[in-house]
Amino acid sequence: MAAYRACAALRCTMLALKHAASRSTCIFAVSRVLYSTVHDLNEPTFDKILIANRGEIACRIIKTCKKMGIKTVAIHSDVDSNAVHVKMADEASCVGPAPTNKSYLNLDAVIEAIQKSGVQAVHPGYGFLSENKDFARRLAAEGVTFIGPDTHAIQAMGDKIESKLIAKNAKVNTIPGYDGVVKDADEAVRIAREIGYPVMIKASAGGGGKGMRIAWDDNETREGFRFSSQEAASSFGDDRLLIEKFIDNPRHIEIQVIGDKHGNTLWLNERECSIQRRNQKVVEEAPSTFLDPDTRRSMGEQAVALAKAVNYSSAGTVEFLVDSKKNFYFLEMNTRLQVEHPVTEYITGLDLVQEMIRVAKGYPLCHKQADIPINGWAIECRVYAEDPYKSFGLPSIGRLSQYEEPLHVPNVRVDSGIQEGSDISIYYDPMISKLVTYGASRAEALQRMEEALDGYIIRGVTHNVPLLREVIIHPRFVKGDITTNFLPEVYPDGFKGHKLVDSERKELVATAASIYVASLLKAQRFVRSSTRAPAAKREERSWELSVQLDDGTHSVTVSRAGSSYSVEVDGKTLSVTSEWNLAAPLLPVTIGGTPRTIQCLYRDAAGNMKIQYLGTAECLIQYGCLSGYKVNWEKSEILLYKIRVLTQLAAELNKYMPEKVEEDTGNTIIAPMPGTVISIAVAVGDEVSEGREVCVIEAMKMQNSLMATKSGKVKEINYKPGNTVGEGDVLIEFE
Repeated sequence: MAAYRACAALRCTMLALKHAASRSTCIFAVSRVLYSTVHDLNEPTFDKILIANRGEIACRIIKTCKKMGIKTVAIHSDVDSNAVHVKMADEASCVGPAPTNKSYLNLDAVIEAIQKSGVQAVHPGYGFLSENKDFARRLAAEGVTFIGPDTHAIQAMGDKIESKLIAKNAKVNTIPGYDGVVKDADEAVRIAREIGYPVMIKASAGGGGKGMRIAWDDNETREGFRFSSQEAASSFGDDRLLIEKFIDNPRHIEIQVIGDKHGNTLWLNERECSIQRRNQKVVEEAPSTFLDPDTRRSMGEQAVALAKAVNYSSAGTVEFLVDSKKNFYFLEMNTRLQVEHPVTEYITGLDLVQEMIRVAKGYPLCHKQADIPINGWAIECRVYAEDPYKSFGLPSIGRLSQYEEPLHVPNVRVDSGIQEGSDISIYYDPMISKLVTYGASRAEALQRMEEALDGYIIRGVTHNVPLLREVIIHPRFVKGDITTNFLPEVYPDGFKGHKLVDSERKELVATAASIYVASLLKAQRFVRSSTRAPAAKREERSWELSVQLDDGTHSVTVSRAGSSYSVEVDGKTLSVTSEWNLAAPLLPVTIGGTPRTIQCLYRDAAGNMKIQYLGTAECLIQYGCLSGYKVNWEKSEILLYKIRVLTQLAAELNKYMPEKVEEDTGNTIIAPMPGTVISIAVAVGDEVSEGREVCVIEAMKMQNSLMATKSGKVKEINYKPGNTVGEGDVLIEFE
């Protein structure tokens, strides 16, 4: 603690605030330092806290508890026994097998762990039991403090129908819609017609984008009702739905609030969360480029009014939709810590987890509204194990064979709950980490985010870093011209990746050719040293190569002098200089006179390797023996451009090689992601028309309908409901 205080004192400007209700002193720091609310050792809170969660949020809570001198207890499923949050905690307790309903959502098992550990309080994090009123009641019966709001606030704000009525009474702007529970699909269609299309169908007890569908006509309303109710039942155990008017081209802006048990409530500015896919946030920032001071204050005051209407005590978030004219409408209130809370901590200097713990212990807030600043700019990217080329991110599973966070970049925070060797499974959210950067200005925060994304090493799973990077450098995003429709508008045909310009293409060819030559020479030296073969009379210094790109074949001449390679590509000569120590994680290189750094992202015993030019481009080099090299190059991406580097002789012989025939998948339904089969809508022998739903797969609690791509007769069904499937598995075959 002394070291922490000294560090904070050196880097922060402290403002001490005293309050009469407690003899403790709260220190509020307007700074760039994280978790800068310095805890006073004279202010007692809890001796031991159990964290009823997993992953990055459990680790995040444990960090603050350690700072405050509080012992922690982690819970875990059997597959999470070696998870990072388990290792960080002082104690740990297994609460069941991998499926969440048998472990992290198993109330009896969690309560038993609480009883055995003898904790005084429980922090639920977000998701799982964080907004479960029954859990809060059972904790109260055990005499254990729930670090969150009381059950009345959880119930009132957790039900979207009730919360909307409360918001109206509190004079909070609300979206036009139907306030009752929708009984069935027919009633959903009737209500949607009365409201007027488009409409939003959403789970009454929902959150996190689950159980939400946009409907533009009667058919989409019926389909949306079915899927939303199924997702709601699976995720929240409550299939009730409501329908409201869909605000076209909205921004999603939320207000962070914090309240205590003494009637004090503050709003801690806003977060812009408009970059979303499938109604789930991807990029967040604080503050918003869109709000002016008057709109910000109005939104903050309405958020506080809503919180006070339910006597809210703890950290919570009031979410709004904001139209192009800055009209804002209440969306929902999340009675918990939000995933994106770090950006608020950056610009205010507050540790929200510490504030929640203090409030739960009964202390009043030690700040006034006038004390809350907007200091600088913070941006958060949610790094997921997902394939961004499939619907902007279908889940990917696997083991992290290598993992290095970009903490070498200044003012970067990475909230993660994984490490090298960790598994990303189908049972839990595919989030790898929350990558947050801070700057005195938005431009500075964005520049650091670009550096951080370029410097992130993630191997073993497909990840969404390529999409994140393209988003944060896109001109519309840089201008702040964003809505919740940003992704489908910017990428109407789906995310395809970065397109190389001519200069990048030439660099690609020159770099691939020089790597080929460097690797060839190193292989020759290895053979001579291992076999004691006589050295060649004269080492070759020039190579004629053929580089095959998707746009044709290029003749390339490479000359070498020491560590410098002169490469002629399409009449232009580029200089590539590097020692090419391909075993090192970071390689300095100069390309065309420009110094750069290459990051080795992947390499196996066969010589397969992925390298990334930090701030420029990335390529995948696959070494083959006689067939040469296959290279995929792009800006922070995988599998976009394919290149093959061959000798002239190999290129001539390659013309006679048969080409692989693409497999015809038109007669099959293939799993696009790993998951669980929820339902099969056809039987063997059924005649199926094109576009008909044939099965539903659930992945990370999201349900995905798979359709027949053409008409035909069902020949074979290889899986049944409840089966686990992997990406690429053939689910259904047609004659």
